[in-house]
Amino acid sequence: MTEIFIVLGVVALSLALRSFDGRWLRKLGALGILAATALAFYFMTGSIVAGVGGMLLWFLLPWIELLTRTRRLRLPLGKALERESPPGASRFPDLTDLTDEIEEEGFEYVADTGWEWDGMHQFYRLFYHPGTREQAAICLNEQEGIAWVYLSLTSRHPKGETFRTSNIPFSSPMKMAPDVRFHQSPDLDSFEDLLLEHRQWLSGFGYEGNDFVDEDPEALSGLIEQETVRQIRHNLDAGLIELAESAETFRYSWRGLFYLYLQLVKDMVRMS
Repeated sequence: MTEIFIVLGVVALSLALRSFDGRWLRKLGALGILAATALAFYFMTGSIVAGVGGMLLWFLLPWIELLTRTRRLRLPLGKALERESPPGASRFPDLTDLTDEIEEEGFEYVADTGWEWDGMHQFYRLFYHPGTREQAAICLNEQEGIAWVYLSLTSRHPKGETFRTSNIPFSSPMKMAPDVRFHQSPDLDSFEDLLLEHRQWLSGFGYEGNDFVDEDPEALSGLIEQETVRQIRHNLDAGLIELAESAETFRYSWRGLFYLYLQLVKDMVRMS
């Protein structure tokens, strides 16, 4: 009976720590959950090995999703972005506020566009800053009742390199193309902070706004499509994805599933 109260006590303490806003307190709470799991298995079996094994079960949970859904997933080799109406306030309540925030920084609205495939939907609101030659995007991803929003900033160099900064909370499910330099800053909540981070990152390479391509705003959707095709080709060459039964779709290979698993574990550790 004492063992049960010890486990429950560790769980209660861990949940209390998880309720705080402090990053390290929340991480300590996550470690507490792992410790409670290890203690539960140890008290049930009397084996330290079983305790460690029970704790590691948390890190095997992503394989349920990978084997039951991701392996069966079929995605198009090319994503054709189409003009679309913006989602309503019930689906995307922050769209207007984010738009105002971006336009206050001198960006001009370009288009609302997106694509949909087999229950997945991506919406983009695109902007362009002619003075600094930066592309901004508000992105809404929707998949099986789950939605997440992120912002991105893109600068394209005449030599062919693309520099992108984003506060997307998740690691990329595929490798970036060799000509894309990606800077992830998931802890930045405001567009102003993201813009400052992007410009400071570029200054580290010795670049300023005039060093980048002066884009045609009407061509931004097409550039996104081209970058997606290059990324897919790069991952086909790397063996992370493979052509599916239809020549127009691809699926994750077993090597790709292991890559995805490592990305998911990395996110679990970072977001805990």
